[in-house]
Amino acid sequence: MVDIGILENIHIFKNYEIVEIEKLAAICTIENYQVGESLFLEGDSADAMWIVIDGSVELRFEMPDASKATKENTLSTHDKDVPESQVFGWSCFVPPYQMRLSAYCSSRRCEVLKINSKQLHKIMEEDTNIGYKILQYVVHVVGYRFKQMQEEVAKSIGINMMNSW
Repeated sequence: MVDIGILENIHIFKNYEIVEIEKLAAICTIENYQVGESLFLEGDSADAMWIVIDGSVELRFEMPDASKATKENTLSTHDKDVPESQVFGWSCFVPPYQMRLSAYCSSRRCEVLKINSKQLHKIMEEDTNIGYKILQYVVHVVGYRFKQMQEEVAKSIGINMMNSW
């Protein structure tokens, strides 16, 4: 169980009642990573929702026949300073429940909150208010990630146009 004070300071849980936070704290763990370490790899079971508490995490796609994803393969960066970017691992809500990208610690060190997805699903089914709040925030996160991807595509198209002159 994680101290409820930690959850109270995370943006996604700002409007939760104390009893709701207590339920969630019981299914959370805190993990620490060093720069370059992977939190999970593309294709791994999506058995958790993740939240950055400190530091930065990059989500990267793996290139076929490459030994390890590099910074050039980064699709999004997640850190504690941008609330919409704190949450990742929403593949735990979408079949086939596998990670679509790999996650790497991109700061000197990072601290993340890991929420067990099976237990989270159970809580969300039993307490639909919690379920609604979490899924509402996850939809917000997906929208943020989609906007990030749009910006990258536009940048790439612009670079290609400039290079073709």
